[in-house]
Amino acid sequence: MAATATPAQSTRKERIAWYLYDFGNSAYAAVVLLAIYSAYFQSSVVGGAEGTKLWGYAVFIAMLVVAVISPFLGAIADYSGSKKKFLFFFTSQAVLFTGLLFFVVKGAVLMGMVFFILAEIGYRASQVFYNGFLPEIASTKEMGRVAGLGWAIGSAGGVLCLLIVLGLILGTGGSNLVVRSSFVLTAVFFAIAAIPLFIWLPERAESRKLPPGDTYWSIAIKQLKDTISTAASFKEFLKFMLAFLIYNDGVIMALDFAAILGGVLFGLDQQGLILLMILVQITNVIGAYAFGFMVDRLGGKKTLVLSILILIADVLYLYFAQTAGEFYIIASIAGFAMAGVQSTSRTMVGLFSPPGRSAEFYGFFALTGRTSSFIGPAIFGWLAAMMTARYLGLGMEQNLAIQGGHRAATLSIAVFLFLGLLLLLWVDEKKAIAAAKAEPHALTD
Repeated sequence: MAATATPAQSTRKERIAWYLYDFGNSAYAAVVLLAIYSAYFQSSVVGGAEGTKLWGYAVFIAMLVVAVISPFLGAIADYSGSKKKFLFFFTSQAVLFTGLLFFVVKGAVLMGMVFFILAEIGYRASQVFYNGFLPEIASTKEMGRVAGLGWAIGSAGGVLCLLIVLGLILGTGGSNLVVRSSFVLTAVFFAIAAIPLFIWLPERAESRKLPPGDTYWSIAIKQLKDTISTAASFKEFLKFMLAFLIYNDGVIMALDFAAILGGVLFGLDQQGLILLMILVQITNVIGAYAFGFMVDRLGGKKTLVLSILILIADVLYLYFAQTAGEFYIIASIAGFAMAGVQSTSRTMVGLFSPPGRSAEFYGFFALTGRTSSFIGPAIFGWLAAMMTARYLGLGMEQNLAIQGGHRAATLSIAVFLFLGLLLLLWVDEKKAIAAAKAEPHALTD
């Protein structure tokens, strides 16, 4: 079984440390994924529809690796009581390779993909262990509020980092050197914000001794089998994971290609993209607060359904939009709705997890999310490139063909969101929470 968790009342300092970590890693998401590196790689390092395709493949590889390793690492962390150690390792990896993106210049395609993949693996894998602390610092009744507040503070971190980068670009003319320097700044920002968690937040899970003849790896395999077997007996949790498998892909696709779509479809330059993502982060903060309180009052499922419906309507609006002004409105709505989808999903996993097995179930959550997440970006990149080639074959002018290819690919986002929503409607939230509380071995050896 997993390491036992000792219930404890978290202190204000411990929660602040947990919030600050989100404050730092959201800077990575804002700069690398949303506003700067994705667009820089697509347009300046590679160029055209080929850049979009390779960006999708890079995301695919990173997500695939995390999908494979996260359930094993989550089980090991639970058994050995070492979430903080794993969190430190993957945070360090994310920070290091984010800084190394500075050396990616025009034509350095392989370097640009490898450094991003390693940074992304660190960023995504660290979230398994970071999320695993949520049930240790918040009770069931306040989990939605705490998670929502963490998301809001994290989004504020993304806004602050983007404002600093925007100031540098405006003050220096926005050369590629300044753009590349923003990755070093982001790495430092992330590292500093993460420090309090490793100092102030204790590891409450208790380490267990290895049985004779066993290693952590063999224990992890046994634990993973047990997790899958246990999850199979939690029918509502399993149904939720199936829904998440689908709708999360749409969210990841929208996030990973937002800046690229802004540049290709609406001609936004680097400054325009930064301003856009600052606006997105601000609406994300508002959404995190709003949906966090909604979870505590209406329940996770109703809150999640509403946020997905808003996001579907927003993506359909994107398909027909023609002006940069419309894109700013679309992105603002997306920022608000995505906070609800992502924060509420994270909260529901905590609510559905048996006590003492949080990292294990978040590992399963990560496995589900990454399994879907490496499929969507690859499909989007492939569709954009394929449709661009088709339009070129029909004699369409190159820029129009590229825009048409990317516009067609946006519909795949709506498809994933809609299918996931249909599956979510079959989840019984009350039964899922009751099943987690009734797990007979949750707090036993």
